[in-house]
Order: sequence, then structure tokens, then C-alpha cells
Amino acid sequence: MDLEALRTITLVAQQGSFAAAARVLDMDPSSVSRSVANTEAELGLRIFQRSTRALSLTEEGETYLRRIEPLIDEFEHARDIAQASCRRPSGTLKMTASVAFAHECIVPILSAFHERYPEMTVELLPTDMTMDIAANSIDLAIRLAPAPKGDLISTRLMTTRYRVCASPAYLEEHGPIVKPGDLIDHNCLRFALPDFRTRWRFKLNDNPAFDVPVSGHTIIANALSLRQAAVDGMGAVLLADWLIRSEIQTGSLVDVFPEYECTATEFDTAAWMLYPSRSYLPRKVRVMIDYLRERLG
Repeated sequence: MDLEALRTITLVAQQGSFAAAARVLDMDPSSVSRSVANTEAELGLRIFQRSTRALSLTEEGETYLRRIEPLIDEFEHARDIAQASCRRPSGTLKMTASVAFAHECIVPILSAFHERYPEMTVELLPTDMTMDIAANSIDLAIRLAPAPKGDLISTRLMTTRYRVCASPAYLEEHGPIVKPGDLIDHNCLRFALPDFRTRWRFKLNDNPAFDVPVSGHTIIANALSLRQAAVDGMGAVLLADWLIRSEIQTGSLVDVFPEYECTATEFDTAAWMLYPSRSYLPRKVRVMIDYLRERLG
């Protein structure tokens, strides 16, 4: 069985149409359709149920793809290992991440990445908007959230924890923050997202989680600016641990609830690496994924 034909079948299933798969492969849709039909004839089974409005997997096709997708991954990985000694990764890798994550975590390690892979070009697009990976031809996206949902392939890069912190100057002027309920009487710096604006969530050991309403004079749509506002003594803030680690160590910010779990959404959050297809993972993407795991995971 032709491995390229198997890749085409899995991509059609992931994209949901011949046309969408053809765009990824930079092929004519009729060529993709013909490849699938030839494979179905060779297998002696119908993989897709076609209609004028939709394309769906048959029961037999779903069973078949579930078995071959891990095998395709193994073939891809084996090929990459075999080629590693004779070919260096090259080309342009287009990736996106939030502004804060790009600034704090990715940019500081790019220099060492380019030393290791000098023939690669990294096009980094920092943005706090959720970019459409397919429409913008993104090879790799880093998303900060609970487990992502949807058709994209996702893998956990690193677990994140949120902390409530304030500057020593703010605490000295406005009084200590001892328990989460004290936040009601304090100015809270809030991130400009619906879940972060009105309440923060807390949990202590195995006790039930509870919400605390928060309010304040400042709402900012950028995590780096929120951190600076907190350092400047403007109020208490809820930020990811990777963003305030240095400030906690130097004492410019104080973790006011070190014993509590804190969040605005869910307690199990992470930085996730997302990419369009497991079966069509270029080597340039694979080496970046491995590098990010090595340095940040």
C-alpha cells in the first residue's frame, strides 16, 4: 500500500472534505478524490460515504483509519530519525503564541535554536488573538488554556499555574491580603477576558473550590502590562507562574496565597502546542516541538 495514499486518506478524514485536504497538499481536489478512490478499490472497502453536502467515514473506514494512523506516525518518525544524520532541517517555520508567552518563553531561547538549526527560519507571530491556523498557514501554535477542543492535534508543552500577587509597596499601603475573601476590599488588576473580569477561583487542598468576586479600576488586555502595573503597586493581579517567577524571586511581587490553587477558568491549565495534522508533520515542526519540550517542558 502506497504510504502517500494512506496519508491522503487520513488528511481527508481530518479536514472533512477533498477540497480542504487538497489545499493542505497543494493539489487539485480531483487528484485527491482519485487517490482515495484508487485506495478504496485496492482495499476492497468503502472508506468514505459521499453525498452532495457532506463527506463522512463509513464504519469500516473509521475502523481502518483508527488502526493505520499510529502506523503512519511511526513511519514518519522512523524516516526523520534515518534522515537526521544526512539532512538538516530547513525552511520557514511559521508559529504563533500569546504576546507574553512569546516575549518571556520563546524569544529567549530562539538564539540557541538558530545555532542548532542554522538553515531554518522562524517566523514568530505574537498575538493575543486566536489565529485561524489553517487560514493563516500556521505550522505551530502555542495556546494557554485548559485542554483544547477541536480538530487540531494538541500536545501539552508545560503545565501552568496561576498565582495572585501584589507588590510589597501596595500591601504596605493598603494592608495585608491574608485569605482570598480579602480581595473583595482590594483593587484588583484584571485581564480583559470575560472569565478574568469579575471573579477568581480558589481551592485549598481537597476542599471544594470557591469563587471570590473581584473589582478594580484597571482592566488591561496584555499580561506583560498587567505585570508591570502590579510591580508599580497598582493592585493585586492574577497571572501565570511562568510570567511572575522572576518577580517573585527578586521580591518585587509577593505571592499572597502560596498555599492555594488559583485560577480564573479551570485549575488544570497548560501551554499546549497545536498543529494541523499528525500525519503531515514536517521535520521543521517536529524539531521545534522537541526543542520546546527540551527547554520548557
